[in-house]
Amino acid sequence: MPLYRDDAIVLRTHKLGEADRIVTMLTRRHGKVRAVAKGVRRTSSRIGSRMEPFMLVDVQLYEGRNLDVVSQVETKEPYARRIAEDYALFTAATAMVETADKLVDHEREPAWGQYRLLHGALGALSRREHDASLVLDSFLLRSMALAGYEPSFSDCASCGRPGPHRAFVVGGGGAVCETCRPPGAAAPAPETFSLLEALLSGDWSVADASEVRHRRDAAGLIAAYAQFHLERKVRSLGHVDRS
Repeated sequence: MPLYRDDAIVLRTHKLGEADRIVTMLTRRHGKVRAVAKGVRRTSSRIGSRMEPFMLVDVQLYEGRNLDVVSQVETKEPYARRIAEDYALFTAATAMVETADKLVDHEREPAWGQYRLLHGALGALSRREHDASLVLDSFLLRSMALAGYEPSFSDCASCGRPGPHRAFVVGGGGAVCETCRPPGAAAPAPETFSLLEALLSGDWSVADASEVRHRRDAAGLIAAYAQFHLERKVRSLGHVDRS
C-alpha cells in the first residue's frame, strides 16, 4: 500500500469495532481524508488523545482500498486540549469543523484554502484572541466566500447598485437595494452591516468594538446564509454560546 504523510486537522471521529475509530481529517495537501485509527480506544493507546476533533497533527497513512490506515501521529498544535476547557470555545470550534466537513464535500478534493482558514480560526480560539462567537462568524463568512458564496454587504447583490443599502436577502446574495428588495427582507441596522463587513474582511478593530445586539443580529444572518447555501443544517450552530 502507498504510504504518505501530511499535516491534518481532525474534524470528527466514529467508533469502529471494539477498539478502533474512523477519523475524518482535513489535510494540507490531500483534502479531506477518512482513515482507520486502530486501537485508539484502548487505554494503552499512545495516539488516542491525538486523534480527537480540533487537533492539528502530522499524520502518516497507508492508502487503502476504501479507507486509509493511520500509521503514525505526532501532535503539532494541541488545540483540542485548550478549546475543551471552555464551553463557548468548544461549541464554536464544533460548528467550525462541522461546516468545514460539509463544505469540502468530496474526499481528496483540493482544499488548501479551507485548511488554512480552519487552522487559523482554531488557533485564534485556542489563544482566546477574540470573542469566540466573532471568530466563528468570521470563519463562516470567509469559508463560504472561499467556496464561491461570498455575500455582498454594500453594493446590491442583485443589480450591483452602489450601497450602502438597508435590506438583506439570505437567498439573494446579501444586501439589496430598494428596487430589488423582495417582501419580507431583513433590515439590519447600519452597525450590523458594518460588523458583517468587518468579519468578512478580518477587520478586528471594528469587530471587537461592536455591541452585543449587533453581534447577535449578525450571527443570525450569517447562520441563515451559510445553511441556505450549504443546503443542509449545521446542527452544532444550535449549541453555540451567544451570551
